Amino acid sequence: MLTLLDGKKVASQVYEEIRERLTLLKKLHLTPGLAVVLVGEDPASQAYVRSKDRMCAELGIYSRKLELPSTTTQEELLHLIDDLNHDPLIHGILVQSPLPGHISERSIIEALDPRKDVDGFHPSNVAKLAMEETSGFVPCTPLGCQRLLSAYDIPTQGAHVVIVGRSLIVGKPLALLLLQKALGANATVTVAHSQTRHLTAITRSADIVIAALGRAHALGKEHIAEGTVVIDVGINRIPDASKPSGYRLVGDVNFETVAQHCRAITPVPGGVGPMTIAMLMHNTILACEREN
Repeated sequence: MLTLLDGKKVASQVYEEIRERLTLLKKLHLTPGLAVVLVGEDPASQAYVRSKDRMCAELGIYSRKLELPSTTTQEELLHLIDDLNHDPLIHGILVQSPLPGHISERSIIEALDPRKDVDGFHPSNVAKLAMEETSGFVPCTPLGCQRLLSAYDIPTQGAHVVIVGRSLIVGKPLALLLLQKALGANATVTVAHSQTRHLTAITRSADIVIAALGRAHALGKEHIAEGTVVIDVGINRIPDASKPSGYRLVGDVNFETVAQHCRAITPVPGGVGPMTIAMLMHNTILACEREN
């Protein structure tokens, strides 16, 4: 019987834990603060930022949304980052990706105070993840995938996990996370990508397939063996004249064909997406707790 891995349900459990932690912080007269920086007018980025801002308001986290024009220079953005690094009201800083082409994302990430890098992309935090040093921050989407597997009692210890995608946002940090000698990890991890030969044979050998390619319906029924667990990280817009918006959201996995014979799968939307935002809130609370 197919299990639908409901990210909204698990995220609500995370928020209950967060509310308990917030209660303790507020007894100490502390309010976690998150600054979200958006440069330009990318529609998907604007939607993400609104979701994060709304969740901060619901939880009682101080939120500062900084929307800058696409003409913002790298120097201006670096100056803003420096101000936020030294702002005592801000415990977490998130710079929404993608940035305009004239701005170096790497330079911006490296300018963040690692103690406020709640996205977990600063080289210091990446190194801590690789070294299994728990004082860093784990990127939100990989952490959300791990929490989702744990919530549904899907064992990773000794399991063969195939991650399709090698980005610094999902693929690489998720591989490091699941390789750790820790609960919710201890997996045997294969990282595949667009240049991988015999991809179908590799994904069919997996106990768990995690799709993070950024391409709609890149994996179909032929890629997934009977009884596999499938985590679909992708969120892609495809045209759909029946929708008022003119498009619909789909994942990197063809849900209709894959769901017929896999053991468990995340929906899109409603799977990994809610978990990413929940883990961002978790990391922001953690940043405040560590500072105090």
